[in-house]
Amino acid sequence: MQVAIEATTTTMKKLFAAAALVAALSVQAQKHVYEDLLVLYVDEKYEKCMEKALTYTENDDTKKDALPFLYISMCNFEMSKQEKYALDYPKAGRDAMKWAEKYRKKDKDKEFFNNYEDYWSSLNTMAGESGENLIDDPKGLSKAKANFDAMTGYYPENPGPWLMLALVQYKSNLAKEGDMSVAAFDKAVAAAGDLKTLPKDQQKLLKNALIRYADHLVAKGDRTRARKYAELGKDAFMEEPDFKGMWESL
Repeated sequence: MQVAIEATTTTMKKLFAAAALVAALSVQAQKHVYEDLLVLYVDEKYEKCMEKALTYTENDDTKKDALPFLYISMCNFEMSKQEKYALDYPKAGRDAMKWAEKYRKKDKDKEFFNNYEDYWSSLNTMAGESGENLIDDPKGLSKAKANFDAMTGYYPENPGPWLMLALVQYKSNLAKEGDMSVAAFDKAVAAAGDLKTLPKDQQKLLKNALIRYADHLVAKGDRTRARKYAELGKDAFMEEPDFKGMWESL
């Protein structure tokens, strides 16, 4: 009974979100609303939704539209969480990030981006955690780099992935690229304003990135610069034991 109630609740949440999205889209000057994709997605027919979205990305009349690319990303993400899709879609998680990047290139002005905050939070969590699990393994650096590179592609305003990407690049002896990613991080974190107002998924990755980057700088003998970057998170993360421990060590 409890499982049935939870399933119903989840479905209702999707339906409410879908209704809100259709309402939002209806007031925008857009030739294609893609209600067919929305219905398939809400009904959890992810393969059919993705196949139909792919036809839109290949059609001359719709290949410049952003939403089909986003639906492909979301369908891959949902399939990556279900064992029944594992055999046929072994790279669904990676493809979710790849298509999210393609979507963002089509939606540079974020016409639809903010309608999907829950999705970005979920995708960020998956991409960030899997990237962090690989960052300390020399054999996993290329996959970690792909994760954080994708995150900066579909959500360049999110500061944490830029710093994580820099760390992977430094570990891969790509110093010039690492410096460029740090510069992009500096820009993103300045634009973010009060870090305590960032979504929780962004705060978590940013905190971990600052700790790791400070440790990296200390290892290079640059304690002053390490303290400078750690200070960026002082107001937002000092209550976190791992951040406090790092700060006190500086």
